[in-house]
Amino acid sequence: MGTTVRDIARVARVSIGTVSRALKNQPGLSETTRRRVLTVASQLGYDHSNLRRSRIRRVTFVVARNYGNFASSAFIEDLQDAIERVGRGLGITTSMLAFDPTEDLLDQLRRHAPDALAISGLIEPAHLHKLAMLNRPMVLVDLWAPEFRCVNIDNLLGAQLAMGHLFDRGCRRVAFIGGPPAHHGIAQRALGFRQAYFEAGMTFDPALEVTIPPGVDAQAGAAAAMEHLLERALPPDGVFAFNDVAALAAMRVCERRGIVVPSQMAIVGFEDSIAARESSLTTVTVDKDRLGETAVELLLNTDITPRNVLEPVRLVERESTLGRESYLRMGTEYSSS
Repeated sequence: MGTTVRDIARVARVSIGTVSRALKNQPGLSETTRRRVLTVASQLGYDHSNLRRSRIRRVTFVVARNYGNFASSAFIEDLQDAIERVGRGLGITTSMLAFDPTEDLLDQLRRHAPDALAISGLIEPAHLHKLAMLNRPMVLVDLWAPEFRCVNIDNLLGAQLAMGHLFDRGCRRVAFIGGPPAHHGIAQRALGFRQAYFEAGMTFDPALEVTIPPGVDAQAGAAAAMEHLLERALPPDGVFAFNDVAALAAMRVCERRGIVVPSQMAIVGFEDSIAARESSLTTVTVDKDRLGETAVELLLNTDITPRNVLEPVRLVERESTLGRESYLRMGTEYSSS
């Protein structure tokens, strides 16, 4: 992808909006800041032709209304806030369209009169291609399709980090509670779950992978999935859930049934939501600010070559998994005494 506006912002220690204003020679900056940004851009070999000449003034963030079943509204709100914040620094107004898939999408979009589109959620390919016919700069966020520019977190790596952590804590029968496989990110997390068993040289039991049926609320579906897993002759000793909502629902089922977390059941989520922090849930972080920044940067870039930009993830360890090793060691000591 070459040097980006964000690379310059990081090295120069300024905002993306400041970099854009300096590169476009717009007012509102001190001469010292402008020179510093231009010097860094030159040192990093930035290609000025990448800066979009036609002015983007309005970006519409498009998300399918039914997406709320599987992604917390907080995730969508945080993502919208990030896009709006970055855009505001560039003089861009952001609006949101939670469209109804049963109605005409272009008709719903017309009142927004967007110069560019950022799209997220479970959106059918037919809708994506209809949006592409508008001939506006367009980027998919937390979503993937081969003909478009996309920005996603590294879901595969996130799943591998979660599974590796559970294996390191002594878990040998880790279950996966998944959402709709039609969603690219969730499908990647499921793939990472299966690959982790293979890479660890462990036997994979397909019965440990449970998918919440389409149209079922994530919280209720995850609770039912956890109940189902606990009724098996060989129940799991760990759970990796496709998001924090599902992980916390699984944790509540364990608490209700007297199963101690993490000593008897270690649990990992995905997103690092406020609820996860409050419940001390081990989880994989999703940097919504970074997703939003990259989305705006791609919209401003004149290179429209289809590609998928992956943003890094990391695991945050909390009480839902920590301390399990001590419990296992203690059990071994008692059995040998």
